[in-house]
Amino acid sequence: MPAVSFVNFSFSYPDAARPALENLTLSLRRGEFVLVCGLSGSGKTTLLRCCKPELAPAGRRKGELRLPTAGSPAGRSDAGTIAYVAQDPDNQIVMDSVWHELAFGLENLGLPAPVIRRRMAEIAAFFGMDAWMQQKTDLLSGGQKQMLNLASSLVLQPSLLLLDEPTAQLDPIAAKSFLQAVERVNRELGVTVVLSEHRLEETLPIADRALLLQAGRLLCDAPPAAFAREVYTRCPDFAAALPAPARAALLLQHAGVPAPDDRLPLDVREGRRFLRALLPAPASIPADDQAAPAPAFSDAETAPAGKAPAVSRENVLLSAHDLWFRYDKDAPFVLRGASLSVRRGEVHAILGGNGGGKTTLLHLLCGALRPGRGRIRREKDCRLGLLSQSPKALLTCDSVLDELRECREIGQYGDGEIHEMLLRFGLGGLETRHPYDLSGGEQQKLALAKLLLLNPALLLLDEPTKGMDAPAKQALAEDFRRLQAEGKTLVLVTHDVEFAARAADRCSLLFDGGVVCTEARRSFFSTNLFYTTETSRMTRGLLSGILLPEELPAALQAARPAQ
Repeated sequence: MPAVSFVNFSFSYPDAARPALENLTLSLRRGEFVLVCGLSGSGKTTLLRCCKPELAPAGRRKGELRLPTAGSPAGRSDAGTIAYVAQDPDNQIVMDSVWHELAFGLENLGLPAPVIRRRMAEIAAFFGMDAWMQQKTDLLSGGQKQMLNLASSLVLQPSLLLLDEPTAQLDPIAAKSFLQAVERVNRELGVTVVLSEHRLEETLPIADRALLLQAGRLLCDAPPAAFAREVYTRCPDFAAALPAPARAALLLQHAGVPAPDDRLPLDVREGRRFLRALLPAPASIPADDQAAPAPAFSDAETAPAGKAPAVSRENVLLSAHDLWFRYDKDAPFVLRGASLSVRRGEVHAILGGNGGGKTTLLHLLCGALRPGRGRIRREKDCRLGLLSQSPKALLTCDSVLDELRECREIGQYGDGEIHEMLLRFGLGGLETRHPYDLSGGEQQKLALAKLLLLNPALLLLDEPTKGMDAPAKQALAEDFRRLQAEGKTLVLVTHDVEFAARAADRCSLLFDGGVVCTEARRSFFSTNLFYTTETSRMTRGLLSGILLPEELPAALQAARPAQ
């Protein structure tokens, strides 16, 4: 008997022009690890929520959906059978401490105290949470919060685990740790896992099969390597989401470079094997930071924490020197001597771990918070625009169109500019939809469109690609270049290293309360071991200075004559 099965299943939201899921026929076998992919708005979240009756959206259903608890009273699922982990770590945490959060679900099931303590002891040991069992939940990092959500779901001993983009707000290292934990849950405990993700680098290699949804229809259902080949051929728009080693190999094959064998590399190790077969001896090309149009900046600067790099004051739009900040007089300092200079007309990316102070630094730069010590200098009369990490903070109206019309008097724009913004961010046709009924990526695009209509000169963006699909990220990177050409300056906090490698001119790494380095994009990512792209890891020591898969064919062609 399958864990979940859909038979000609369709679902439509109230007043929607088309179904969110249409004629879906699909069976998920028990113990499988199934990856659900697709562009924003393709139906991934709807699919997962339909599998959890307590979270199922209101709307019209057709066909049949069979769940592990289909025979339960009143058609409701047992909370211990189907577990659900959402995108935002804070949305699921309800208690004040880790210990109470783990016990909450078990207590609500009415289990005896000895059973509760036994289950908690097991799950804490499984996830290595012993050291922070007594901590307050609001003091946890984003990665710890999401791990707690996973543990709180699994302590109920479910047979089906649903995860809706659970790493969207995690830094690369925390995301990798979280997904490794999910893989252990599947391999060691036999729990059926259905995971919706835009980040395929870590998920596609460990999945048993992958599904591609397009406009609510199932377009592809195949094992990982076959899935990658089919997507690359049939869905070129979505191909940008594939792991970098697979994209690089497929790009080379389509460029006429013969593959060494029939295996398609899906991770860095396989990608390096693939490259070594094409390059019998190590080769190198000169590092070049001009792959994408960018202002002509000087060579990379580095500076110790607490000291700003030497930058000409004439070109500095925003600077911070020796910033110290904490949220309470008895709390530890979040920032300790952080310094940063932002040049006029650049795209400046700030990276670092969850809980490292990146969002705090952004709020200090825009004036929403005041430093306990240090100074911030901004160019006079510079209009700022802040996109917070939660797009819902900017979404206050009952429809997409009303959101974009809300600030017309302040921004002095009309319907023409609104229509242009709808087309620019792919929101056409959603004008009457309530913003909270949009997918996470669509909400992010709507919030950014609303902000851009106000025409700020300096944009401060906190995780601007959160929830966005790969094509939308590439389009956003192009938008950033257009905004640069219009004279705007952008500062973004991001965990998305490939987006930063594609869009940024300079990057800063925040650690231990300070900016430990600021370097030109290519130098930054070519030096880092973890905060770098998969392509850089794959090519390191074989081809130098390569950050993105599309750079590989030309680099390989330049290197091969030297063999």
